Amino acid sequence: MPKTHDAYLGLGGNIGEPRRAMQLVLQALDERADTAVLAVSALYRTPPWGVVDQPDFLNAVALVRTELAPHALLDECLSIERALKRVRAERWGPRPIDVDILLYGDLSIDDEGLTIPHPRMGERAFVLGPLSEIAPGIEIDGQMIESRLATLDQAGMERITADGGWWRSPPNNPTNKKSG
Repeated sequence: MPKTHDAYLGLGGNIGEPRRAMQLVLQALDERADTAVLAVSALYRTPPWGVVDQPDFLNAVALVRTELAPHALLDECLSIERALKRVRAERWGPRPIDVDILLYGDLSIDDEGLTIPHPRMGERAFVLGPLSEIAPGIEIDGQMIESRLATLDQAGMERITADGGWWRSPPNNPTNKKSG
């Protein structure tokens, strides 16, 4: 039986239909035989970070269990982003979808193409807020996530769904291969 790993993914977007794009990412990953979406945070509306002269973002975090190695998971996420018309033009600029690997088990990776844990997640309330929902009690930058989140500016961050079920509706994705 192949070895599986739990990975946390940060999802966001602020142009086009970011909620729909995030749904499609999660559905595409969940449709794979080697990956399953185990938990998803509520959806949050958050002010832009980095480049602030742009629309608000929608953000969420998902826990996936995968047989994919870290670089293969990254490749799959980038492939889905490209299929959803993501163009990497401006760092921290507007985008229809963004998928980041935040954590992959307890691995630490730092190479040209991938850094895990995500290097700036401990500075971002829009990551730690949703992450704390589905992974309470984990450590980020040597601190419990709740303590780390309490030190960050959460102004303008608004939870807009009651729970993480938002990604399953509408349930009729024509490419859905799994039943249920």
